[in-house]
Amino acid sequence: MHRARLIRSMGLCLVLAAAASLAHGVWSNSSVGTTAQVVAQDDAGAEAGGDAAAGGDAQPAKKPSKNMLVWLYEALGWRYTIAFLALSFAFVAMLIMCILTARRDQICPSHLVEAFEAHITEKRYQEAYELAKTDESVLGKVLSAGMARLQDGPEQATKAMQEMGEDENMRIEHRLSYLALIGTLAPMVGLLGTVDGMVGSFTVIAESDTTPKPSELATGISMALVTTLAGLIIAIPAIGVFNILKNRIARLMLETGMFSDSLLGRLQTKK
Repeated sequence: MHRARLIRSMGLCLVLAAAASLAHGVWSNSSVGTTAQVVAQDDAGAEAGGDAAAGGDAQPAKKPSKNMLVWLYEALGWRYTIAFLALSFAFVAMLIMCILTARRDQICPSHLVEAFEAHITEKRYQEAYELAKTDESVLGKVLSAGMARLQDGPEQATKAMQEMGEDENMRIEHRLSYLALIGTLAPMVGLLGTVDGMVGSFTVIAESDTTPKPSELATGISMALVTTLAGLIIAIPAIGVFNILKNRIARLMLETGMFSDSLLGRLQTKK
């Protein structure tokens, strides 16, 4: 429950930060754009007056610069902006959950191993069972499952531990697989935006009676390139983190199996 509340709180903070950043970007762009338009109009009026007096050619006014967030929104369009924002928030949320899951305290805590060994050494088997049963780590669940079936024989206890370990391993890998899914979907969405943008640019060429201006083709081309870039920016860290956490969890699960077999063997020897 505490972990779920922590994840929801961090996700809400990320959403509020993104909304505040977007609002700041839009406000900055509007204020900068208004100031730039006023300055451009004044400069254009001054140049027009000077050119009329001198008889020279008028120089075109420069376009006002855009904020990066506003430029990305215009390049992506509202559909791909929503899609990539959803993928980004899902990636951050799953990343936090998987990092919390891949901690040693959640899989094979050292304090549990030391305390369990101390109880076995002092022949306090009931306390050892209660300690393992109340611990929420994978090792605690495996040990409690094995001790609950110990009266049926060592083979049944070992089988119960293996089944519990496989169930926990499947649960962790199932959660971790969402990172791989995000890493696969993000470039696919980017590829869809690439095809969509190129189709839009070719449609402009096909429907134009004359040679279209570069500015008319820029919208489709920018969508094609920016969507691919956004998809790769999300996919590369998602796939990298997935492989790193997968290897870490596999190593911790191997340690859990070794410790559980060793501790259960010592328990049988003491008995």
